[in-house]
Amino acid sequence: MTKELPTNFLWGGATADFQYEGGYDEGGRGPSTHDYETNGSPEHPRHHTMKMPDGRIINPKSSFLDAEDVPEDAKPVWLEDHYYPSHQAVDFYHHYKEDIKLMAGMGFNVYRFSIAWSRIFPNGEETEPNKEGLKFYDNVLSELEKYHIQPLITICHDEMPVHLALKYDGWNSRKVIDFYVKYAKTLFEHFGNRCKYWLTFNEINAVRGFGPSGVHKATGLSRYQAAHNMFVASAKTVSLGHKLMPHSQFGTMYALSTCYPATCKPEDVFHNQAELRENWYFVDTMGRGYYPRYADEILQHHGVKGLSEIKMDPSDKQTLKEGQLDFIAFSYYRSNTSKAGDAWFNVGGSANPYLEKTPWGWGLDPLGLRYTMNMIYDRIQKPIFIVENGMGAIDKPDDKGYVKDDYRIDYLQKHLSAMADAINIDKVPCIGYTMWAPIDLISLSTGEMKKRYGFVYVDMDDLGHGSLKRIPKKSYGWMKHIIETNGKALDE
Repeated sequence: MTKELPTNFLWGGATADFQYEGGYDEGGRGPSTHDYETNGSPEHPRHHTMKMPDGRIINPKSSFLDAEDVPEDAKPVWLEDHYYPSHQAVDFYHHYKEDIKLMAGMGFNVYRFSIAWSRIFPNGEETEPNKEGLKFYDNVLSELEKYHIQPLITICHDEMPVHLALKYDGWNSRKVIDFYVKYAKTLFEHFGNRCKYWLTFNEINAVRGFGPSGVHKATGLSRYQAAHNMFVASAKTVSLGHKLMPHSQFGTMYALSTCYPATCKPEDVFHNQAELRENWYFVDTMGRGYYPRYADEILQHHGVKGLSEIKMDPSDKQTLKEGQLDFIAFSYYRSNTSKAGDAWFNVGGSANPYLEKTPWGWGLDPLGLRYTMNMIYDRIQKPIFIVENGMGAIDKPDDKGYVKDDYRIDYLQKHLSAMADAINIDKVPCIGYTMWAPIDLISLSTGEMKKRYGFVYVDMDDLGHGSLKRIPKKSYGWMKHIIETNGKALDE
């Protein structure tokens, strides 16, 4: 069957502000929780590092502070001997016109980007938004409109103003729900008539620790209390968005790189089902508008008595029902395996021996993308949106900066073909595909620059040195041809 996709299919790329935007101290932007992440590598993982005024260091190698221990006027500072990649990233803040032109050159008709919460409300508690922050995103949207590229806006991509994390212990506090909804309402009122597709959160099922949830101690209870408050915040935002922007559609993004049973041994299969439910817990609750029947079992495996131990408002049940999602967005990079005896919520699982691997050990599994698309739609029966998929690799440019990334072309050809089969053969309704990332940026997991994903090479090393010059790779022209033919060229 042909690989050509429906005429209204959306082709594009995806980025996150703290990995791409830079300008962390410009335009009135306040500090964000991800601003304190250091650079790292597979051998030396990145982590949050900040110094409090009394000399205490907050990072995973020392005890996080309890919320009540943090003075309201605490102002953490940077450690001079650490490099924080998000501060400059690859400087989209000053290169947005050039970058969007490059995206348009490939034929993009959608671009997924996140708005930095602390660029709109620097500490999260202001009564009025930062006008310079709104102006920056106005300029980005104007540039997208110039090339007829639709925005897909992520409201919160794993971060929040650091003030909210320190003062309220992040998403552990219901007060942050109100700050988030106020922030979202500001975006709707300012940009609403310019954007149809919105994501309330990024990879919400991966919420843990100081970054995504803002909590200082990522215990089982704090993780799932934070998740509940984020569910409520999302639902309230969806309902508000539908009211203010009747044309709008909302999703939340989930990390759904799938996991298979390691063997057909019944115990392994049963364990794998439980492993998958760790992610479905989030999708089911937000996609259906109510907690799944197995919720207590999931919580109990993390030391929580059950939903009865989660602090809820009597109105939350109705809020979740009314604010369920319009579509399911997800990231897919790899697949792994699990077996009986593995730790619960063993993030990443075990390597699949049947798969080739990237330099970072990620198993290459194109058919897994088709499998995941079917799994989501069979379960939720709402349209899906693939908003992250890509291959991190060590690109080696020639003396002119050109990269012949045939390995990336091979990866994308196989994954996009699997996607087309899910759409054309399996009849899975899919809104679009935004590849991570159209232009090289900072890796989330390690903070490295050498782990590159883009169609466009950026001249910068792991410590931020370089000209920041943008140079299209071989995959740039290949992807342009795929988009020009709306996928038909995948048959070639």
